[in-house]
Amino acid sequence: MLDSLVTSKTRIKLLLKFFSHANSGYLRSLAKEFDESTNSVRVELNRLTEAGLLLAEDEGKTKVYRANQYHPFFHEIKGMVGKFLGLDDLVEKVVKRMGNVEKAIITGDYAMGIDSGTIDLTLIGKDLDSKYLNFLIHKTYEKINRKVQVLILESDPGEIQGIIVYGK
Repeated sequence: MLDSLVTSKTRIKLLLKFFSHANSGYLRSLAKEFDESTNSVRVELNRLTEAGLLLAEDEGKTKVYRANQYHPFFHEIKGMVGKFLGLDDLVEKVVKRMGNVEKAIITGDYAMGIDSGTIDLTLIGKDLDSKYLNFLIHKTYEKINRKVQVLILESDPGEIQGIIVYGK
């Protein structure tokens, strides 16, 4: 969906990075993270900054970029990125159908705004439906081509239901 609207792969990576979470980054680290040339990343950073979607701040000799939360389209872009990643649907379905879920926490790369292809999810609750969880993991992989790894913990922090990890 997002890749049909935005034709630059570098721009998509930047939008995913900055609008999936409150992330910041600078040119060289972004180029290294995306395995792209600094020039292609610089061009897209400049375009997004000129459009007002990103803010650039000088920190010493380094220019640090972050999403402009006050841009009129900030929430819409954040919503599109969330839908593109499939996180909203995944978490919502898990919480509704899994049983007694007290918390669902996205951790790992996605929590840091990095699209590594694996979604790490920690569920805290008791008597969760592991059959349905396995079904969701396979459906998520089929639908958005992302692996899902789930860690289940009991609600009492002192007790762990065993470190049960589900994943594709």
